[in-house]
Amino acid sequence: MEYIIHILVLAGLFVIMTVSLNIVLGFAGLPAMGQSAFFCVGAYASSLACLHLGLSPWITLCLAAGLAWGVGWLVSLSASRLAGDFLALATFGLAAVTYSLAVNWDAMTHGPLGLSAIPPFSAFGYTLDTAWSFFPIVTFFCLVTILASRRLVTSPFGRVIQGMRESNMLCESVGIDVGRFTRTVFSTGALFAGIAGALYAHYVTYIDPTSFTPMESVTILLMVVFGGMGSISGSVLGATILVVLPEGLRFIGLPSSLAAPVRQMLYGSILVALMLIRPSGLLGKYKWR
Repeated sequence: MEYIIHILVLAGLFVIMTVSLNIVLGFAGLPAMGQSAFFCVGAYASSLACLHLGLSPWITLCLAAGLAWGVGWLVSLSASRLAGDFLALATFGLAAVTYSLAVNWDAMTHGPLGLSAIPPFSAFGYTLDTAWSFFPIVTFFCLVTILASRRLVTSPFGRVIQGMRESNMLCESVGIDVGRFTRTVFSTGALFAGIAGALYAHYVTYIDPTSFTPMESVTILLMVVFGGMGSISGSVLGATILVVLPEGLRFIGLPSSLAAPVRQMLYGSILVALMLIRPSGLLGKYKWR
């Protein structure tokens, strides 16, 4: 049972990242592929603040979210001048650069050795160091992310970014500052990814660069496309299915050296089948373009 709860915790973390990416990609139509970079920033920022400054994980969670938001805003300054494939390549490059920094900045990140003994969360004198005790925290932040995202996309702000998805030129013609809205939505998605990174670090209590490779951005993108762009419920469903489904590979006796490649093949096969059968995803409003 502990294993099942552990999988649900991981699914919850991916739900946070998938929903936040769907705001950027599905609703605003910005083909961002750098979500793993903000995930990495949140994880390392919170861990380092705990280990070197002795701050509570609850405080460092807020700091990590703020730093991820700041990095997202800085990146959006350039992103607001790019579109289409160029934006996708630029944000994927951000994920690659962040991963490279995590690997090579030994003085700060300890490189491939990673950071260990990261303090877990605690509340009311209890240490939340098991999957059972951590599950309510992830559930809470999942609900916050989902409710905040729903509120965002149904507000006047959400209607503007959905209009931007259809035509930036039309939005500009009626006096909308497209660059400002792009920066806001981009940094908001980064903030939630930073929260997921901090939660992950304090849950596993050990992080290294292998958890933040650029391929993680591709995995999160696949979850958005699979669940459906422009659908919060689709993001939740897509993330949950694509986290839980590959775990079945553990029970068919595959060697560890084959498990990861088979998982990537499974993801690719699901995506190809979905594009042929239902291009808009399970619950999506928009097609990938």
